[in-house]
Amino acid sequence: MSLNPFYSSLNSQLEGLLSTESDWLANTANASALLFMELEDINWAGFYFLHGDELRLGPFQGKPACTRIPVGAGVCGTAVSTGESQLVEDVHEFPGHIACDAVSASEVVVPLYNASGECLGVLDIDSPSVARFTEEDKVGLQAFAQVLLKSSELPQS
Repeated sequence: MSLNPFYSSLNSQLEGLLSTESDWLANTANASALLFMELEDINWAGFYFLHGDELRLGPFQGKPACTRIPVGAGVCGTAVSTGESQLVEDVHEFPGHIACDAVSASEVVVPLYNASGECLGVLDIDSPSVARFTEEDKVGLQAFAQVLLKSSELPQS
């Protein structure tokens, strides 16, 4: 599936934003701000980083969030344990969903991998609307994550 024009433009904006910076923390902070500014109908955009058997909160935009999520728990932990992006139309129907914000109704989560195939964490986007995200969003956000990963000096595991 090719990127729709919105994600092509968004990813170009991210490339420009990161063109003079390689710091992982700074880049994930700016990436979350860009997503929060540009995506419509979302209430949270950010990152969780893998530390052992749990994800820990990283840079984000939105309401305060859960700080630790066990691998395998909730949508984010499931993305890490399966190694696959998660597109959830209704989080209230997702087994084991962790409600960091009761307003969130749908979610897309993209696992982040370094060149060696090690999971670093996840990109997580929430919306207050059921079925907000589509397959096009998932593909676009996976491409967004790749721009971020290529432009950043990744943390060592």
